[in-house]
Amino acid sequence: MLIGDVLLAQNLVTHEDIKIALHRQKENGGRLGDNLVALGALTQEQLEKAIYEAPRAPKSIEDTGIPGGNLLRILLKLMYANTLETASELSAAIKLPIGVVNRMIQEAGDRKFLESLGNADQSTFSETRYVMTEAGKRFTIEALEQNQYVGPAPVSLRDYQARINQQKITNEWVEQKKIEKSFENLVIADDFVRRLGPGVNAGKSILLYGPPGNGKTTVAEKVAEIFANVIYVPYCFEVDGQIIKVFDPAIHKPKFTSETDKRKNSGLRREEFDGRWVPCERPVVITGGELTLEMLDLSFNAHAKYYEAPLHVKASNGTFIIDDFGRQLVSPEDLLNRWIVPLESRIDYLKLHTGKSFSLPFDELVIFSTNLSPDDLMDPAFLRRIPYKLETVGPTREQYYEIFKIVGKGRGLEITEEILETVIEELQVNNNFDLACYQPKFIVEQIIAACKYQGSDPYIDKELVVDALKNLYTTSAKGAGKTAAKSGNRGKSTPAVAAV
Repeated sequence: MLIGDVLLAQNLVTHEDIKIALHRQKENGGRLGDNLVALGALTQEQLEKAIYEAPRAPKSIEDTGIPGGNLLRILLKLMYANTLETASELSAAIKLPIGVVNRMIQEAGDRKFLESLGNADQSTFSETRYVMTEAGKRFTIEALEQNQYVGPAPVSLRDYQARINQQKITNEWVEQKKIEKSFENLVIADDFVRRLGPGVNAGKSILLYGPPGNGKTTVAEKVAEIFANVIYVPYCFEVDGQIIKVFDPAIHKPKFTSETDKRKNSGLRREEFDGRWVPCERPVVITGGELTLEMLDLSFNAHAKYYEAPLHVKASNGTFIIDDFGRQLVSPEDLLNRWIVPLESRIDYLKLHTGKSFSLPFDELVIFSTNLSPDDLMDPAFLRRIPYKLETVGPTREQYYEIFKIVGKGRGLEITEEILETVIEELQVNNNFDLACYQPKFIVEQIIAACKYQGSDPYIDKELVVDALKNLYTTSAKGAGKTAAKSGNRGKSTPAVAAV
């Protein structure tokens, strides 16, 4: 990993800044970071902070924190599985500096596992090519029988624990203006954002509850998107000789680009930082009814003989959203009991299949979202451990109209007072349904689909609205078919949030 990669990942410089600085570096020498400071692309303080936060590349096998024998097994497995021949190819695969890899190659040669095939012409420089001996192949096959992990070298448990603590989510202070801006495209009450903001900065758990369709999931996702700091996620870590994979492309979003990758072959100030760590955005894990207790424990692959980290470990230093809480396959009581200790002590304990236990810092913003009654789901002891509890209720008539107009405008439809009256009459006069924030979008999408079926440009009239509303609920739904009118504001508190 290069200093340019780190600075780009943290949005401190641009690709153009790097290009100009590389040109200056060729002419004047010096470090890339110093050249960027000289050009005014960033300050010395910003450079030093970025260097301090990024993991430094190990200079020796001992610096990796992993036993040399374990690293040698991974190196030979990579060579065997991917037909790698040179030190630079092995360095790129195992994510360790070429100096460390050369020492491992020397050890493999001393043990008669590798032999030289001469030099490989790389146009600008030449490298020695290596091939496995029969003894090396036997050793590698035995290593594959122990576990079939083939990939970047792991980091140590101690280094992973320290890294989680170093990049805590509470280290990132989110300004009030930034939180307000992230919710500016929602019809939302000011007091809701005012109460939500402290919870976001505290990094403690948040409970969002209220009737369905009023923006709980939208709020949770907006909160997760607020954070901007770069964190470093290991490809895997090692505990007692066991490999536990952490980096998941489906969850972790690297801060590298194709242009960044191309520069890795430039040969300028290479390996300044530890390539076993991937600079990423703070992760966001969203799970719903599919969540089970097993998903919160280490997953051991009996065939490959290594572990996959549980969801909440992959969410470390980020946000873990439990949507539709109370509708999981596991009972709410069992799920809450599993998390009482981590939420209280901010430490989680995991166990290997060998019986070995270890701890990891529990650092993430946990958001519970439910449309069930919290008092029915949680006992007072657990509710006490969730310091921020926010209710989302249905919109007033005015807010409902505002949402309707915004959604309609986005699809080329003009929503008039007459259309609103038709909706209110169908929902609350002819039936007894509450207004909900999701309904305008549902109605508009139904109308657009009907216009497409008719082969016409989008338009809206009473007939299309009534047809759309018939798809909103079934005739047997609670409140269907009643004639008693209900005021949109009667007995309602000011709504908290309305998702557009």
